[in-house]
Amino acid sequence: MKDFDITKWARKNILALKPYSSARDEFSGNEGVFLDANENPFGTFNRYPDPHQKALKAAVSRIKNIPAENIFLGNGSDEVIDLIYRVFAEPGRDKVIVCPPTYGMYEVSANINDVEIITVGLRDDFQLDIDEILKYWAKCIFVCSPNNPTGNRLERINELLEHFDGIVVVDEAYIDFCPEISLLPQIEKYPNLIVMQTFSKAWALAGARVGMAFAQKTIIDLLSKTKPPYNISTPNQQKALSAVENIADFEWRRRLILEQKALLEKELKEIACVKKVYPSDANFLLAEVSDADEVYQKLVHHKVITRNRNSQIKNCIRITVGSPEENRILLTEMKKI
Repeated sequence: MKDFDITKWARKNILALKPYSSARDEFSGNEGVFLDANENPFGTFNRYPDPHQKALKAAVSRIKNIPAENIFLGNGSDEVIDLIYRVFAEPGRDKVIVCPPTYGMYEVSANINDVEIITVGLRDDFQLDIDEILKYWAKCIFVCSPNNPTGNRLERINELLEHFDGIVVVDEAYIDFCPEISLLPQIEKYPNLIVMQTFSKAWALAGARVGMAFAQKTIIDLLSKTKPPYNISTPNQQKALSAVENIADFEWRRRLILEQKALLEKELKEIACVKKVYPSDANFLLAEVSDADEVYQKLVHHKVITRNRNSQIKNCIRITVGSPEENRILLTEMKKI
């Protein structure tokens, strides 16, 4: 196991923080006369949700084969990202590394928390530049695998874990479409590793806003100290729990999306304005087109919305794999361009 002292990396005020104790922290039962939290006694959702999401964590623990004590649940992945900054990065003093082109919230959240950003771009093959990364000292590094918007899995992350001294955050938002590369089994080995996943993609619950973080207990405890007391609503916990308990639907959706991705990739390559379709391990495709701004606007005119990534990768648009009907409409409109 890598030698890593969490007290040298977490912010001193967080280590000393006494977390807020909610009414439901003081009583863990499910039945009784609840007159402790100033709730309305009438209604369906009149009670505060379980602040520790015990039932949902137990279900996630079963499907991920990770102990519940190594799981943190947040109000979407963006809350998880923000809490990581709060726990480890001192405003106005510490630095983090991001590797564009990648998910923009790593940088936005750093700016919100007044944390300096070191930018180490991906190589031309969209892989990590490990040698360049290791030239810098930083509290955290955020990497996304499979990466957004390029779609490819990142290699050499284990090498990064071995040699980068700070916290390594691996965002696996799209991992359910490529599960064999997940770093979840590495959590026990690397005490500086945080793996993020989400219910928003393969689990079809983007509207419920439930993000997951997996790490050793020392890190999970620090994230839990800093979260809002009731950060995931009762309806959202129920939706996520229902999804986890219905694996058949999950597998059916995933299989259909992967089948549609293969068909979409094949069809896109035959369209005149498409110059290249990059390999993808996610539920989207990055396509280089003749003129990304023009293609994007023409699709918008026909109410087909893609993501224009021209500002990150020249003349590229990112296309989410939709339903068979949505994909047919996209292809029909692109053939007209």
